Amino acid sequence: MSLVAIDDVAIQRAKAGDLTALERVYRAYEGLVYTLARRICRTAEDAEDVLQETFFEVCRSINGFRGEGPGSMTAWIKRVAASKALMKIRYEKYRTTEELREDVAWGAKGRDDAVLRLDLETALTKLSDTARAVVWLHDVEGYKHEEIAELMDRTVSFSKSQLSRAHMRLRDMLGEEVQC
Repeated sequence: MSLVAIDDVAIQRAKAGDLTALERVYRAYEGLVYTLARRICRTAEDAEDVLQETFFEVCRSINGFRGEGPGSMTAWIKRVAASKALMKIRYEKYRTTEELREDVAWGAKGRDDAVLRLDLETALTKLSDTARAVVWLHDVEGYKHEEIAELMDRTVSFSKSQLSRAHMRLRDMLGEEVQC
């Protein structure tokens, strides 16, 4: 997933309330936010809600954004999105989990890679919301346990134990072929 180029001038214009610049920020980061939300939330509808809530918050709070450059903007928006997704799983009851649908063409990857990926995707849906969120934030997004603990309003040891237990469950579900 590539981000649309966004520069310091666009960021400053967005901070000043320029609607075209705010739309440019949205277009640059909507895919990243949706993907993050979809991995934490159980349904596409919840991920769409998180996408909207994230950008409402970004528009409302962009004047307080202190970072400079697209890198810090990316980190800030990902943090807002992770927070909104965690709030979503914390406060809403989930409907029945929808079936996993793979619309991705596997291209050059072999059949075994595709099957393993489907197995991993399915196994992740069987984890608790909290465990799945910790796995995604730590293993994929690269958050440190301290950051996860802060986002979830928990302790660092909570984050570490959730990750360890989730890795054990994933190994049990997938067999020893997967090393987390």
